[in-house]
Amino acid sequence: MRAKTFRKGIHPPGNKERTAAIPIEVLPAPKRVVLPLCQHIGAPAQPLVTVGEEVTAGQKIAEAQGMVSATLHASISGKVTAIEEWPHPTGKQLPAIVIENTGGQGFSPAPGVNPGRPLAEITGEEIKELMRAGGLVGMGGAALPTHVKYYPPAGKKIEYIILNGAECEPFLTCDHRLMLERPEAVLYGLKAMMKTAGAKKGYIGVELNKADVIKVLQEKASGDPTIEIVPLRVKYPQGEERMLIYAITGRVVPTGGLPVDVGVVVNNVGTAAALADLLQTGKPLISRVITVTGEGINEPKNLEVPLGTLLEDIVAHCGGLKDNAGRIILGGPMTGPAHYRLDLPVIKGTCGILIQTREEIGEMEYMDCIRCGKCVEICPFSLLPNYLGLYAEKNRLEEAKRYGVMECRECGSCAYVCPSRRPLTQWIKDAKRKITAAQRKTG
Repeated sequence: MRAKTFRKGIHPPGNKERTAAIPIEVLPAPKRVVLPLCQHIGAPAQPLVTVGEEVTAGQKIAEAQGMVSATLHASISGKVTAIEEWPHPTGKQLPAIVIENTGGQGFSPAPGVNPGRPLAEITGEEIKELMRAGGLVGMGGAALPTHVKYYPPAGKKIEYIILNGAECEPFLTCDHRLMLERPEAVLYGLKAMMKTAGAKKGYIGVELNKADVIKVLQEKASGDPTIEIVPLRVKYPQGEERMLIYAITGRVVPTGGLPVDVGVVVNNVGTAAALADLLQTGKPLISRVITVTGEGINEPKNLEVPLGTLLEDIVAHCGGLKDNAGRIILGGPMTGPAHYRLDLPVIKGTCGILIQTREEIGEMEYMDCIRCGKCVEICPFSLLPNYLGLYAEKNRLEEAKRYGVMECRECGSCAYVCPSRRPLTQWIKDAKRKITAAQRKTG
């Protein structure tokens, strides 16, 4: 089959060779976890436990608040020692539940799951409620509560479920290893999602640099005409949901619209595997697979870690930092935020820890736009990043809004190709934040 793709985009070095062949290792439960009440898009969860209370792994410790929110579960067994503000991967100080490990093993199944039932016996409505009860969110980084996608607006019908196995961000290999080592779970989760949505077809998009995954998934899915494994060209941002939808179905999500407007729901392969865990074993979302990599870490690995594990514990398990380590990026280098501290917890949307050296970071001042048009040529959303950057830089928010700044998905491609090293993505993010804050203020 000819590999599919989208228009425009860029080709940054993959830098995946450090960890692509390293199997997933399970990190032993740490002495302490820090579980922020907000690990998702939407309202923070409300604590159900008090300081001094004993909890078991899998126990619900915070309740979702409203439709767009996610339930939180203890990732280890232990004692709640604090409910306090803690440094968060977003850069803020946010409330979190701190649990000290007391050595308990196993986990408590999410209520109502009755694990092990055949999928044929579970209704789509049940699966939606179990997604909510299990605290599932998008694990590719966006962290939208998963159940929200399966309540389409009136008049909208979901025809296709697409799993994102592209993993187009440089350095990251956690999805690669997950698909290679747990293909049955990924496919089971996809079938459950299709049943939930009443979708007639399921696709898994995988880039060609994961030929071993394509082969395994095609073998496991052979004989099921409702599932198709789609090879994709290696290009960034191939895994962005609009790019994925266009590459696989040819459908274009309208400006200001959502994937459901063209009959599609997109989920990450990690979310599908987490759903399989939930339905088959009762395990809520209390751990996830991440990639720990980069020139600044001694032993790069793919790890399954309990949520709330602090970076300092993960780094120690990976042989520690090299002497010239200079910056931590949570996620991939194109979209992940930079940090300079190790007391941050892994949350549901954390897919990687990239440690860069001081030599890699460098310092380069940006210059004025030279009107070269490179950012326009490669923008996958067909925007004008040059003008968006100029208006955002000058705080001319109304002009930025008219030029479609809210349609930008912050993939970072424009900043990557800019010869003037202009921080276009940073400016655009800031403009979007200001516009959103103003809209909230005016109601």
